[in-house]
Amino acid sequence: MNNKKVVLVVGAGDATGGAIAKHFASEGFIACVTRRSADKLQPLVDAIIADGGEAHGFACDARKEDDVIALIEDIETRVGPIEAFVFNIGANVPCSILEETARKYFKIWEMACFSGFLNAREVAKRMVTRQRGTILFTGATAGLRGASGFAAFAGAKHGIRALAQSMARELGPMNIHVAHVVVDGAIDTDFIRNSFPEKYATKDQDGILNPEHIAENYWYLHSQPRDAWTFELDLRPWNERW
Repeated sequence: MNNKKVVLVVGAGDATGGAIAKHFASEGFIACVTRRSADKLQPLVDAIIADGGEAHGFACDARKEDDVIALIEDIETRVGPIEAFVFNIGANVPCSILEETARKYFKIWEMACFSGFLNAREVAKRMVTRQRGTILFTGATAGLRGASGFAAFAGAKHGIRALAQSMARELGPMNIHVAHVVVDGAIDTDFIRNSFPEKYATKDQDGILNPEHIAENYWYLHSQPRDAWTFELDLRPWNERW
């Protein structure tokens, strides 16, 4: 095992998670990225390697405790110490509360909140033994206030924010920086370009979030000196309403 630091990005399938992995890799970290299907991670892994970095893709169901425990053990044993962890699973599926099903409500919570607990807990167990580390959660405005049609998503995102707050207060004295990033607004992705062309047209006016700029802010949080740690960062385009 080498002495290089590892960043683990859970939910690296979207543009944001991929950009975060690429940025940390450009700073010398080994990027370990996960999603349920490892095949879909290969383009990201190949891109990082092509840029001179090191990356490894892992298939893992972030909702299953045994899978998560095995994943962290594998990375820590074969790759290196996880110095930075990013939880980036979304699961935003709008639906009227009058039509929401118990199954879908639970699944959204399980993906966007419970899996965050499982992964962050296992990483934190390793970090506390070294008395250092960074844990970053991707949040949303739905974690601050609910909205019509977003009951399930808001419930899950409120939960992940509360988890981040609780972990920050418990682990901060152990030299582990825990932060919650509110990302609000359309992000420059194929989905936005194809599904919301009018919104995507504002790209030239900086009207949508650039994944690389989001990633820069995650690196900024990781790099902060511990006498001036940020717990919560709010990222949104200048024209996005609060």
